[in-house]
Amino acid sequence: MILFVILFMFFDGSCCFSLHPLVVNSTIEHTNHTSISDFRVLNRRTLFECPDFNPYLQVNVSTTSDLSDEEFVTVTVSGVLIPAESDWVAMISPADSDVSSCPLTKALYVQTGDLSDLPLICHYPVKGQFLSNDPNYLSCKKKECKKYNNGKCEVTTCSGSIKFHVINIRTDIEFVFFAGGFDTPCILSRSSPLNFANPNHPLHGHLSSIDSTGTSMRLTWVSGDNEPQQVQYRDGKSETSQVSTFSKDDMCSSALVSPAVDFGWHDPGYIHTAVMTGLDPSSTFSYSYGSDSVGWSDKIQFKTPPAGGSDELKFLAFGDMGKAPLDPSVEHYIQPGSLSVTKAMADEVNNGNVDSIFHIGDISYATGFLVEWDFFLHLITPIASQVSYMTAIGNHERDYIGTGSVYSTPDSGGECGVAYETYFPMPTPAKDKPWYSIEQGPVHFTVMSTEHDWSEDSEQYDWMKTDMAAVDRSKTPWLIFAGHRPMYSSLKSSVDENFVDAVEPLLIDNKVDLVLFGHVHNYERTCSVYGGKCLAMPTKDENGVDTYDHSNYTAPVQAVIGMAGFSLDQFPNDVDLVLFGHVHKYERTCSVYGDKCLAMPRKYENGVDTYDHTNYSAPVQAVIGMAGYSLDKFPDHICPDDDHVKTYLQVNVSKTSDLSDEEFVTVTVSGVLLPAENDWIAMISPTDS
Repeated sequence: MILFVILFMFFDGSCCFSLHPLVVNSTIEHTNHTSISDFRVLNRRTLFECPDFNPYLQVNVSTTSDLSDEEFVTVTVSGVLIPAESDWVAMISPADSDVSSCPLTKALYVQTGDLSDLPLICHYPVKGQFLSNDPNYLSCKKKECKKYNNGKCEVTTCSGSIKFHVINIRTDIEFVFFAGGFDTPCILSRSSPLNFANPNHPLHGHLSSIDSTGTSMRLTWVSGDNEPQQVQYRDGKSETSQVSTFSKDDMCSSALVSPAVDFGWHDPGYIHTAVMTGLDPSSTFSYSYGSDSVGWSDKIQFKTPPAGGSDELKFLAFGDMGKAPLDPSVEHYIQPGSLSVTKAMADEVNNGNVDSIFHIGDISYATGFLVEWDFFLHLITPIASQVSYMTAIGNHERDYIGTGSVYSTPDSGGECGVAYETYFPMPTPAKDKPWYSIEQGPVHFTVMSTEHDWSEDSEQYDWMKTDMAAVDRSKTPWLIFAGHRPMYSSLKSSVDENFVDAVEPLLIDNKVDLVLFGHVHNYERTCSVYGGKCLAMPTKDENGVDTYDHSNYTAPVQAVIGMAGFSLDQFPNDVDLVLFGHVHKYERTCSVYGDKCLAMPRKYENGVDTYDHTNYSAPVQAVIGMAGYSLDKFPDHICPDDDHVKTYLQVNVSKTSDLSDEEFVTVTVSGVLLPAENDWIAMISPTDS
C-alpha cells in the first residue's frame, strides 16, 4: 500500500487580526501585481527635526535592560501638548544610522509604490504605529500637569502607550516619535537606544533536504557571529558550520538604484549552514546549534523525510506566504494570512501529520527591505526547524530590471535572488540556477524556476527534460512538477503563453501527474488539461471526493496554490467552469490507505479554511487535500455538496400558509454538519428565476 497526503493550506479573506486602516484601505495595484501600503512611501521623505519647542516631550520604553531575542515592549510618549491623529512612533534600526551620505538623486522606485519626485532618505523604519492605537491618546485621558501657578495647573500634557513586538535583529534600536503622519514626517523626540542582550545568539534554524535518501539534513541559521559554529545531534555527533553573508555589493547590478542597496538595506548578520549525516529516514532526532562563545539554541526535535521509493509521504505545499506583524504595526509589506496559516501548519507538524514542506515562491516579500527576512525566518521557525522546508524561487525573490531575469520587473526590490539563495540553500546545480529535483516517498519532485530562462534552447529546459525522462516510475510512481508562475489560471493576465508553449509539452511527454504553481493569490484546480482543453474529468467516489484515474493517462492536473498569506485575488466573473470546475470549499480533510478514503471533519479558525478533497488512482492510490475557495466568487450555481450532506439539510419557514401584506417570518436551517461564519440565507424573488 502506498500513501501520500498533501495539505494545501488556505487563508480565507477574513483577517484574524486588526490591520491599520492605512494598510487596509490604501493599497495600490501596480503592473507587477504588488500591493503596497502607504507606509512604504516614507522612504521618499526627508526626515528632519520638527520646529517644535515643547520641552516636555519624552519617549520611554518599558524595559531599560538589554532586550531578549523576542519580547513585546511598551513605548510611552508623554509630554504631548496637543495630541494629533498624525502622531506616530517608528522602530528604527540601527539607532545611529548616518543619513548624511544618502544620495539626493530623484530616482523613482516603482516597487515602493511612490511615484513622486522626492529626495531619498536611508534611515527606513522597521515598523510604525500611530499613537491613536492607544484609545486614550486623542482624548487625553492620561493627563499630567507640567506647570503650576498659585496652585493652579497652567500646562497640561497628554500621553499614549503602544506595544511593539521586537525580535533580535543584531543591532541596537530606538523608537522615534514623529509628527506629520507618513506623508510629511518630522522628528519630535527619540527614546534612548536599546541593545539586544546577545546580538550574536544563533537564531532561526530551518531544515532542508540535500538528497533523496532521507539520511542527511541541512540546517541553516542566522547569527551576528562570523566564526564557525556547530550543530550537535544524535548522541554527541557534531558538524561545523560554513559561514556566509552578503553585502550591498552583492545585490542587483543595475542602472536603477534599488531599495536593497539604499534605504532598504539592513545588515543580514552571518548565515551558518551545516549538514547532519548518518540519519535514518522517517525517523525523529534532536539537535541544537551555536557555540560556547555565543550560546546555544534550545534542543529541538526534528523528523527526517521518507526516503525516495518508500511507500508513504505527507507534505504541505503552498506559495505566496510572506509575513505579518504580531503587533498592530504598519510595515513595508504585509501578507495578512501568513500568521494564521503558519499556526495551522504548526498544529499539523506538532501532531506528526507532516513529513516535509514545499513553499513554491514568493517567500518573505522582503523585496529589498532586508530586515524583513529576519521577521519571516522568525515566523517559520516553529515549523521549518522540525521538518524539511523546501522552496522554489518566485518573482519577489529574483526579478529586477536589467539583471537577466525572464520578466523585467522590479519585484525583488533589488535582491536578485541573493538573499533567498543564502537563507534557503537548495540542492541546486549552481548559484543563480535555482532548479532541482528530489524524491521523497513515492514522489519525484521536479522544481523549476519560472524566473530563469526556460526556453527550449536554455540550460534549464535541457535539465527539466533530462530530469523527468530519467525518473524511475517503478520506484517513484508519482511525478509532481512545481514552480511559481502558473500555466493555467482564471486570472489570465498572470499566464505567459510563451512559458506554456515551451514547457507544457514536457509534462505530457513525461506523464506528469500533478503540477503545482503559485503567483496567483487564490486556489484553483483544473481538469486533466493540455493545450487549454480538458482531456479527462474527475469522477466522484462514494464519499463525493473528486477522483482522477491516471491508469489511462491523458494529462496532468494543475493546481494554483498561491493562497498562503498574500491578500487574496478576486476571481473574475467569466471563469471557465469546465476548466476550473472544482474551485470550491470543503470542511474536512481526507486521509487514504490503500483504496479506502476516510473523511474527517476539520475546521481551521482564524482565517484558515479547509481542504479540497481529491483522489488520484493511478499506479498507486493517493489523496490530495487541497484548500478550496468559496463559490460565492463565481456565477450562481448549486454547491457541489456531498449526497450524504444533502440528506440532512433542510430550510423551513415558520409559516406555510399564504403571506399577508406584511409580516415577519422565521427561517430555520437544520441538518448543518459544520456551521461556518460565512453561511447565509437570501430571500429570492421570483422563486423560478
